[in-house]
Amino acid sequence: MTKPHVLLLGEILRAHEAWESLSSLAEIVSPKAQDRTEFLEECRNGAFDKVLVIYRTFESVALTGCFDEELVRTLPDSVQFICHNGAGYDQIDISACTARGIRVSNTPTAVNDSTADLNLFLILGALRGFNASMISLREGKWRGYPPPPPGHDPTGKILGILGMGGIGRNLKKKAEAFSMKVIYHNRNKLDGDLAGGAEYVSFEELLKKSDIISLNLPLNEETRHKISVHELAMMKKGVVIVNTARGAVIDEKALVNALDRGHVASVGLDVYENEPEVHPGLVANPNVLLVPHLGTYTVETQRAMEDWNISNVRSVLESGALRNVVPEQIDL
Repeated sequence: MTKPHVLLLGEILRAHEAWESLSSLAEIVSPKAQDRTEFLEECRNGAFDKVLVIYRTFESVALTGCFDEELVRTLPDSVQFICHNGAGYDQIDISACTARGIRVSNTPTAVNDSTADLNLFLILGALRGFNASMISLREGKWRGYPPPPPGHDPTGKILGILGMGGIGRNLKKKAEAFSMKVIYHNRNKLDGDLAGGAEYVSFEELLKKSDIISLNLPLNEETRHKISVHELAMMKKGVVIVNTARGAVIDEKALVNALDRGHVASVGLDVYENEPEVHPGLVANPNVLLVPHLGTYTVETQRAMEDWNISNVRSVLESGALRNVVPEQIDL
């Protein structure tokens, strides 16, 4: 009997043994295309007509572009599953996939620790205002002349977590070790065990009460520019903002303006609206701590994500179903 095909979009970086073990269950194929136009042409020409499941990485968007309605519509009828190697899946049009009967998985819990670690690093660095003196030190000016104003301790500060999913809950535990008080806002209030004692507040309350605001929510049409001019104006003067979610949940132009006016004291960012481009106003501001999307960039987390994603592919090949599907498809 002919083996089903698995289409690999991107690279396997760590879990080579687990990936190679799939060869007994399926034939692995890769595109020859060098860009989106060529990839769509391969789809139309039947190159992937036996593909049952697609394994894709975040970085593969450079080849295929986003899995938007056009691309999903062009996939062969044989494709029934897309396994995305990442917690965030904003590159995939879930509605278009659902309409085509394609199920989508991600790697939700595998990223929690490393992303929350980086989140806390950015909170502490931005709160203490380390970036300005780090720049001065590399320029041979020690702390700077004059030195920047002293930073702030985390103890007693109110940390508002916007999006209390796995990463947000992981961050809560870490922040409490630094004696921060955690409040949060979700679309839905968590039950007691999941919230772990954190206070649930409205979106407006979180903006007004927080000394530090951490963005840990997925990017979709509802959350794009969730933080913009109006929301920034509601925040405390001197607020610290950290984003390890997706860049476009913040209106970067509005954020730069709030920083330049001194309403926002400092910012820590791992993600940007138009990656790899960074708004020049963010680059120029010494009160902005910038990291180039390294939230999951550890050996251990890369392996865990790949193992999870490969296990979803294996589950499809062995049982015809994914281990997990994205929340939008849970009830399907």
